Amino acid sequence: VKSEVAPQTQGISKDVAVSAQPIVAPTVEKRIRVESDLYSYELTTSGARLRQAILKKYKVDNQPDAVPIDIVQVDAPHLATFKTTGVEGFSLSAETPYALKDEQSEYFLSDGDSQVLTFVATTPAGLEIHKSYRFQADSYEIDLSVKLINRTPQQMQGGLDLSLINYWDDSRKGDTYNFVGPTTLVGEELEEDDPEDLQTSSKSYAKNVIWSGFFTKYFTSIVSPQGEAAKKIHVEMGDGYVENRFSSPALVLEPNEGTSLDYVVYLGPKDYDTLKAAGHQFERAIDLGFFSIIAQPLMVALKFFHGYLGNWGFAIVLLTVCIKAIFWPLTQKSYSSMKAMQKLQPQMAKMREKYSSDKQRLNTEMMALYKEHRVNPFGGCLPILIQIPVFFALYQVLLGSIELRHAPFMLWITDLSAKDPYYVTPLVMGATMFLQQKMSPTTMEPMQAKMMMMMPVVFTFLFLNFPSGLVVYWLVNNVLPIAQQYLINRKPA
Repeated sequence: VKSEVAPQTQGISKDVAVSAQPIVAPTVEKRIRVESDLYSYELTTSGARLRQAILKKYKVDNQPDAVPIDIVQVDAPHLATFKTTGVEGFSLSAETPYALKDEQSEYFLSDGDSQVLTFVATTPAGLEIHKSYRFQADSYEIDLSVKLINRTPQQMQGGLDLSLINYWDDSRKGDTYNFVGPTTLVGEELEEDDPEDLQTSSKSYAKNVIWSGFFTKYFTSIVSPQGEAAKKIHVEMGDGYVENRFSSPALVLEPNEGTSLDYVVYLGPKDYDTLKAAGHQFERAIDLGFFSIIAQPLMVALKFFHGYLGNWGFAIVLLTVCIKAIFWPLTQKSYSSMKAMQKLQPQMAKMREKYSSDKQRLNTEMMALYKEHRVNPFGGCLPILIQIPVFFALYQVLLGSIELRHAPFMLWITDLSAKDPYYVTPLVMGATMFLQQKMSPTTMEPMQAKMMMMMPVVFTFLFLNFPSGLVVYWLVNNVLPIAQQYLINRKPA
């Protein structure tokens, strides 16, 4: 089809097309496969939709005979993704049969290759649709374009909806630590919509939307409408699926005039470097929490150590040791201050008894005691508080890092993203917490001290089902202070 292209607006372009012969789509559904070393996609001429997205480098589980994961997982035609429908004068069924311009049914892309597949259909009302996918061999990014041409002698008005479809049942529910469901980047905010809430009411976003997608713990599918391709995004629950629907603004086409709506799609792992390379702020899909400004450098450091060690478990150990080394002087000061405070406990107890009815006098005498012995009552707390953001940031990095998925460490730990199958590391971690508390000086009341001794038990049960990579981090984080406290306790009073 020859056309003379008019000036293009970002995301939507218009052109005037010459008359063309009506396009007759086949009545029998045809499947098309596109493969590279990264992926294997299956498309169908029914609705020109994607019904399979196999990621070859990621397995379903950690077994030797495991098959690659399919992040679309269609078991019914209506669950195929990238559904396209029209409204008003652009009436278009999701199951509209399309013809494929190229009759080939299988494509394999080598490094550096790209391939464009264009599906074409014409509605009974005379609207011609060209739905094009551009695949790249070495990227999980897909360029998707929908071109509409008015093949009638009258003006046509209407709108187009493109929908990202993800199947849903109770087995996909997230947990306290990992959200599973639709997520939309609106300005600087990640908006998560709980699928259970969507069963009673849908959500809509109209302003400052950068992209919208569906998240699991380790994988994501995202659509970023380009320019004015989507005026509003609706997130809603269907019959066994969640739908992110991208609605175009009102469109007006004169006879033989066409317009294009462009989208950028990402179907792949939640890997920070891969997402960032794809652009469009896709890396924001990895939410490192409140301390992300600290978590990002820690993630870079972890990957750096893995590049040299070749083992994510040892990379975690080395990173934890480095963090502890940086904070060694602060921790040393904290423990020394706590030990000095412990020595003053008998005198402080006598003061509390002597001035029990005069709080002001008690505080004055206490401050004098601290000054006499050169003890800072907050010296034991402040150094620890400074370290807390770093601990939480590293915790967030390790909790959902796809790099740890199916990554072996040593001996029986064959998957750092899964729990320790024999619960050895959580039990050892609990023991180290108990030992650390016994060795650390305390200024707490006896009852408070007994309650604190329950913390190792609580943490042990909490960590039993945590990813073993997190447990390794916490274990090393406990062992190093024990060694440090042992050195402090050996010093003469």
